[in-house]
Amino acid sequence: MRRLLLFTVALAACATTVAACGSSGTASSPADPSAAADPPATVVRVVDGDTVVVRVSGRDERVRLIGVDTPESVKPGTPVQCFALEASARTKALLPAGTPVRLERDAELRDRYKRLLAYVYRASDGLFVNLALTREGFALPYTFPPNVAHADAFVAAATEARQSRLGLWNRCRAPDAPLDAADDRS
Repeated sequence: MRRLLLFTVALAACATTVAACGSSGTASSPADPSAAADPPATVVRVVDGDTVVVRVSGRDERVRLIGVDTPESVKPGTPVQCFALEASARTKALLPAGTPVRLERDAELRDRYKRLLAYVYRASDGLFVNLALTREGFALPYTFPPNVAHADAFVAAATEARQSRLGLWNRCRAPDAPLDAADDRS
């Protein structure tokens, strides 16, 4: 509930103009200048729209994309949600197996499920995958402090996607529906 309140406040600040939300989210420097990026990684497989498995330093790591949430498609005990299969397919298209990626961390290394938390960039062209999914309407902002380095960019991208009725905003949500991804999803 606290996260929903924080997100609602952030959305309200962005409601009048996307420019008020700040950064375009194209920055590629680490959230904390003193934090080093992880070693190069390679996508092994996409689990769902916001979780991937990568090979890094000789081992497979489950990576949860920071700052975004896609509809659930594989969560046990949860029905497949509207636009979940499309979000998963889009992540698979952006990150096919074998794709080299750069992982950027924020304040916390892992979530409560022991997944590595990261902003994911395609190594070939620097595409910020977390932001692309939000901008295209496949993901919602999921601000979970203290991992907030790109929160403004995600809110701005979701606002643009909603106004343009892209992706899930066209099929699953009314254009004036709140951006409510900050519920307790895994």
